[in-house]
Amino acid sequence: MSLIDQLPRGTADPDALFDAFSLWAEERGLTLYPHQEEALIEVVSGANVILSTPTGSGKSLVATGALFAALARNECSFYTAPIKALVSEKFFELCAVFGTDNVGMMTGDASVNADAPIVCCTAEVLANIALRDGADADIGTVVMDEFHFYAEPDRGWAWQVPLLELPQVQFLLMSATLGDVTRFEEDLTRRTGRPTSVVSSATRPVPLFYSYRTTPLHETLEELLTTREAPVYIVHFTQAAAVERAQSLTSINMCSKAEKEAIAAEIGGFRFTTRFGRNLSRYVRHGIGVHHAGMLPKYRRLVERLAQSGLLKVICGTDTLGVGVNVPIRTVLFTALSKYDGSRVRRLSAREFHQIAGRAGRAGFDTVGNVVAQAPEHVVENEKALAKAGDDAKKRRKVVRKKAPEGFVGWDEATFEKLIAADPEPLNSRFRVSNAMLLSVIARPGDCFAAMRHLLTDNHDDRRNQRRHIREAIAIYRSLLDGGIVEKVGEPGADGRTARLTVDLQPDFALNQPLSTFALASFDLLDPTSPSYSLDVLTVVESTLDDPRQILAAQLNKARGEAVQQMKADGIEYEERMERLEEVSYPKPLEELLDHAYEVYRRGHPWVGDHPLQLKSVARDMYERAMTFTDYVGHYELARSEGLVLRYLASAYKALTQTVPEDAKTEELLDLIEWLGELVRQVDSSLLDEWEQLTNPAEAPGEVPVETKPKPVTANRRAFRVLVRNELFRRVELAALRRYRDLGALDSEDGWNAEAWEEAMAEYYGEHPALGTGPDARGPQLLLIEEKPDVWEVRQIFDDPAGDHDWGITAEVDLAASDEEGHAVVRVVEVDRLD
Repeated sequence: MSLIDQLPRGTADPDALFDAFSLWAEERGLTLYPHQEEALIEVVSGANVILSTPTGSGKSLVATGALFAALARNECSFYTAPIKALVSEKFFELCAVFGTDNVGMMTGDASVNADAPIVCCTAEVLANIALRDGADADIGTVVMDEFHFYAEPDRGWAWQVPLLELPQVQFLLMSATLGDVTRFEEDLTRRTGRPTSVVSSATRPVPLFYSYRTTPLHETLEELLTTREAPVYIVHFTQAAAVERAQSLTSINMCSKAEKEAIAAEIGGFRFTTRFGRNLSRYVRHGIGVHHAGMLPKYRRLVERLAQSGLLKVICGTDTLGVGVNVPIRTVLFTALSKYDGSRVRRLSAREFHQIAGRAGRAGFDTVGNVVAQAPEHVVENEKALAKAGDDAKKRRKVVRKKAPEGFVGWDEATFEKLIAADPEPLNSRFRVSNAMLLSVIARPGDCFAAMRHLLTDNHDDRRNQRRHIREAIAIYRSLLDGGIVEKVGEPGADGRTARLTVDLQPDFALNQPLSTFALASFDLLDPTSPSYSLDVLTVVESTLDDPRQILAAQLNKARGEAVQQMKADGIEYEERMERLEEVSYPKPLEELLDHAYEVYRRGHPWVGDHPLQLKSVARDMYERAMTFTDYVGHYELARSEGLVLRYLASAYKALTQTVPEDAKTEELLDLIEWLGELVRQVDSSLLDEWEQLTNPAEAPGEVPVETKPKPVTANRRAFRVLVRNELFRRVELAALRRYRDLGALDSEDGWNAEAWEEAMAEYYGEHPALGTGPDARGPQLLLIEEKPDVWEVRQIFDDPAGDHDWGITAEVDLAASDEEGHAVVRVVEVDRLD
């Protein structure tokens, strides 16, 4: 029976709810742990619950019970997770349990069935609902997973605001690393009037054993494999280190022939379409997985699938352990106990250590889990040298001990023991004030001054910080008054308002892309007849997206490298080169126009000041360079971050489809949107498949999309024509730069090597002084396509300065090969004068 079938009819009696849920769990072969029973009894009785139990102890089952109880009471419930990927994953899981009609989802990217009785969302979405509706919000139960994010410097406010603003709610707060929660227990009881039960258990269903090793890592690993302690998750603190480790381990024979055959069978026809993917193929066939946030989703899911099947002996990953990954890991092996946190190198906190270590030993898979820490490399080498010297005191004195690298923050076995014994650090308040907070509170009925006073003086900060928040709030309020966005109400009306907004906020204000309204206003500044209109629209949309820092850093490095080479060629002295380099940046199209537009818009809409414009060009840069995904990743050396590149491109595609009004979409813009969507699908369709499935979950309830071969690239005719146009225009650009070696690399297999290209273009340049590459040159009017069943015959006309259009490239497009490769396969036939 489904869980919905178990709902008691006509009663919300706690005993009946507990018995019904327990029966459902029993039918699924689940035996409740004592702490699960205790938490569920408190939940169905209506108490707040703080569930602080180790990883793998079944907190998700308790959360399901809380949502079940809320449904039985005809209450709306919310389940929050820290990142969108986990929200969507939980959405599909709950659809399978409660049915698609009963589950909705809200993130900044998508809103699906938002009026459902159970809603999965990010913490920020719930926080903004709490600010907008307060005690009037139609919410009866809130489950906050990974509640230790309360202490995150930038995002912790979102975990605190619901506790302050939703006194009518029953809360279930969950994490494996909460530390002392006495303050939350007392605070929740005071605010909600409900008893608050703390359910904690230091006893893991699968006990952990700890060891510290001074042997070289490969020897440590070989011992673990020999003693059957695999799968081993080797924890690194950079993506580069994880990949390098995987490469170095290929020299160890980890799998038998039969095991390798099983891996190959499980992989089947999976497509490894990128350079990193081809490397990953070697690793996994050797029994070694790689897992980090920079990978394409399909690669991460493949590694997870192989691990869940018990086929991988080792997984090399980062310290996040792939947030949300549910794979059987028997041993967690720390390569270090210190990390760079973005500002400095420091030792791991107790919370970080226990979050990672807790992944070892999974219930249902293992009877024990192991946590192993490696000594620093220089210590390992010194120990090895001393062991070689043996017991000879004279030889031991002569051993030259290797020193730690400069700036190294070390650790030793005492550090390890201290982390094992330490409780997670207290969760510190991260409350903050923003324009959006004031606007949301002012927009709700009632006395907004009293509501803000409550928020500012009854949050979890100390009095000193509260005074700072009050000063910030007053300054923001005055700016709203001065800007005419807010006005005081002389006499409160029936709704009790003491101030009101003079502008209408969008219905989903602060719940979706915060600068989408600015983008809408900016589209009016663009000329739809301009050859660059479609790319300019893309630039506006990109300016509202979060910065992909690794990509922008790579663009900056490339731009500075090219600038240095040019300045050296121009004979500019070193000091002046260094000064000029400070002015070099990554590409920012329309910078002056959009900066001015943003300042004007901000005067009338001051809340956008919380979200600065982020000018950049990634999707546009790729389009203008006429590059494929693989070309672009290679050009900027982003192989380790190709997943980030794809997520950004998918976000740009979604923002284009959601933000740009239909009447603003020209044919060229529609071409660009289709091109971008098809590009993302051909690289890894899972991102867009999942997003599109979210808009219609009933088609495949409860299923998270898995990697499948995408539809033939030629099936989307509009997008495929753009891909063909880009392939031809890429050759035009290289010919304009006279980069014949690069042209030869593209077309030598078809008889057009560097010499052939140079000879053909010499004739062109004998008649014309230059070759155009501007918007007119890449327009569809200069590309002639004759579509035939198996081959398209195409002619890319050159944009010469005289406008004669008497030269061009003749080529063929192989449709079958294009479908096989996932991009347009173009074969050059001739480069010559038009007949």
